[in-house]
Amino acid sequence: MAKWSSLGTWELIARIVLRNKILMLILVAVITALLIGQWKHIRFSYTEANLLPADDPTNIEYNAFLDRFGEEGNLIVIGLKDSTLFTPKIFRSWTKLMTNIQADKNVDLVVDIHNLKKLQKNDSLQTFELAEFTDISKTQDPAYLKSLQTQLLNDLPFYEGLLFNKKSGTVRAAVYLDKKIVNTLARKDFVLKKLVPAIADFEKETGIKPKVSGMPYIRTLSAETIKKEIGLFIGASLLVTSLLFFFFFRSVRATAISVLIVVIGVLWSFGFLGLFNYQITVLTGMVPALVIVIGIPNCIFLTNKYHQEYFVHRNKAKALQRVTTKIGMATFMTNVTTAIGFATFITSNNKLLIEFGNVTAVNILGLFFLALVLIPICHSYIPAPKPRHLRHLERGSVKGFMDWILDTVKHKRFSIYVIAIGLMVIALLGISQMRISGSLIEDMPKKTPFFKDIVFFEQEFDGVMPLEIMIDCKHPKGILKLSTLHKMEEFEKEINEIPELSKPVSVVSLVKYSKQAYYNGNPDYFELPTSQEQSFILSYAKNATKGGKQNLMKSYVDSTGRFARITAFMRDENGEQIPAIEKRIKTEAEKIFPKERFNVIVTGRSLVFQKGTGYLLDNLLSSLLFAFALTGLLVAFMFRSFKMVLVSLIPNMLPLLLTAGLMGFLDIPLKPSTILVFGIAFGMSVDDTLRFLAQYREELKRNNWRIRRSVYATFSDAGLSMFYTSIVLFFGFSVFMLSDFGGTVALGGLVSLTLLCGMLSNLMLLPALVLTLNKSLINEQEMKPSLIDIAEHTDEEIENLPNHKDLK
Repeated sequence: MAKWSSLGTWELIARIVLRNKILMLILVAVITALLIGQWKHIRFSYTEANLLPADDPTNIEYNAFLDRFGEEGNLIVIGLKDSTLFTPKIFRSWTKLMTNIQADKNVDLVVDIHNLKKLQKNDSLQTFELAEFTDISKTQDPAYLKSLQTQLLNDLPFYEGLLFNKKSGTVRAAVYLDKKIVNTLARKDFVLKKLVPAIADFEKETGIKPKVSGMPYIRTLSAETIKKEIGLFIGASLLVTSLLFFFFFRSVRATAISVLIVVIGVLWSFGFLGLFNYQITVLTGMVPALVIVIGIPNCIFLTNKYHQEYFVHRNKAKALQRVTTKIGMATFMTNVTTAIGFATFITSNNKLLIEFGNVTAVNILGLFFLALVLIPICHSYIPAPKPRHLRHLERGSVKGFMDWILDTVKHKRFSIYVIAIGLMVIALLGISQMRISGSLIEDMPKKTPFFKDIVFFEQEFDGVMPLEIMIDCKHPKGILKLSTLHKMEEFEKEINEIPELSKPVSVVSLVKYSKQAYYNGNPDYFELPTSQEQSFILSYAKNATKGGKQNLMKSYVDSTGRFARITAFMRDENGEQIPAIEKRIKTEAEKIFPKERFNVIVTGRSLVFQKGTGYLLDNLLSSLLFAFALTGLLVAFMFRSFKMVLVSLIPNMLPLLLTAGLMGFLDIPLKPSTILVFGIAFGMSVDDTLRFLAQYREELKRNNWRIRRSVYATFSDAGLSMFYTSIVLFFGFSVFMLSDFGGTVALGGLVSLTLLCGMLSNLMLLPALVLTLNKSLINEQEMKPSLIDIAEHTDEEIENLPNHKDLK
């Protein structure tokens, strides 16, 4: 017992692992089995990510709008830009397509040319009623279809911009899904098993491919793409990292052990998703591949140390023992800092990011446990490394590169500082050119057919991004007063002057259509009633406001008659202009609607997304500062030195600045995907810093606190592993560039670039700063060991430590 109590922490852990190998393997197997049992709870997300917290004013206003007018994301549009639509054969196939879609139980309503309703007056009931626009019995007559096309484009201005484009002749159908299924599995089943096959049948019959879009359709196909990419990322990252591992170590057995560890890590990652009851989203779907990319560097560090120790004394048992004893603490610190880097997303107050940060952080700590246990145990069961396995320690090209870096650090530190400052100045110039993106579709897979369809509808109907304006007249049935309608018409004219927005649609258009219907459908009367006409025309309109799917009024006015909506659309390319558009709309609203009588709210999915991006930027910057602070605290705990805190942060700030500057020069905007780059890259890059400093701390104790000798010893011991792991991380994150999603491509490419810069910064700038500050650090006696360290030294050893009198 006395013998065990005299051991250091990591030496004790090493002995426990190696002397209880079977027990440890059983423990890993039991944990794995339990987590696999949690897979049954895994499910894909069928809801749209909201970047704003639930209590944000913008979210509250948007939810209030949805409460009044219902889910706005239940619309699917199907369009054709082909004049042959109004020929008997094509029209028959089109009608068949729409009829089949309408017959599905998940479809609430289909509005299309074949079943289009037009308003007509019923004098006997003093109301308007909806009559069939198309006489199906005549649709085999080409002349009738031609006249139908002419009548649609010229006599129904109410539907212009909704169902047709008068200039190009493009016609589209609107399919409204049951709002209850929009965020459920039933939506996916409808799109993939009903809609897509029906569209394919139409294309096969006619040779014409319809264009399809709408949030339910886009979200479903995006989710299917994410599913496919999860397997792609896992396979590609496992292949790339295992090949690199084999290239470095030339050992099939060592590679197999590392692959086994990360495969178990992947199994655990799915288990943790099920255990935490998290859904698979575009972010959490990346976690299994991240486990592989992050897990292999752990294996490299431990395996490389094992080879280094075995190369020195050719004793396998002793080498395996020293792997944990010598770099256990350094590896633990680096894994903790990586986990902290991801865990800082918790401070974002965003559900999507919190789940991603939580599950990734837990998996990183799980990977550390697996590597710490399985690498010594598995290597104890296989033969010792052969000479060819150890040649990487003296490989000419790599050794020459590392010797050049060390020589530069020793003799050309001033040049390192000049280059670093120059790069920082260039980076700051690039940062000044950065912009924030408000695009909803910029990160969607551009190579897919559904993205091309989105672009089609953007061009034909002046955008797909909805901007909603809700008007509260503060008393029931006030919206249909003629004075209110005139104010809304004046307001719509001002909105129409905003070039980024499409023609607005509201109850004003419906009342104008009512007057047109009152005058027997004459398009010249598509205008608001006069004061003399209002009594009978508005009474007709109010009598027509009744329940049922064909009630047009309920789409624009709530059941109380107090709230109205105005809908406009904007092109995705104008997303960055949303703040200016919102300001202009509110300014015009204040002029037209007195505040004491009206309340005007600007909302809609596009506005929520744009503000969510800004919110995410603010919070992730806070998270990054939090990660800096935690890293600084860890370094302060190790060295009791504020200067060492600066030494640890500067080499990691430079790569982040360079990446931000490059984004500015290349016009890569800040958006949800690229904002994540900085938090992830810092969490990974600071690994090397903490690993170097933790190893340096151990070398200080071994070298009697001689800084120069300790820095060189640390570089020789950890430098090669830092190089290996950085290369693996670079290529590992590059795997994400195989994605069809622009955001994932940007994330993979920018993180890879940042980590490459981080490697050079940690190998050159970090040791240079330590050496430059060594004299002041010694003179000011800032290298004070902690009480834990003191307890591990004998009295004789304490005599040789700095401040030994104070320590006694």
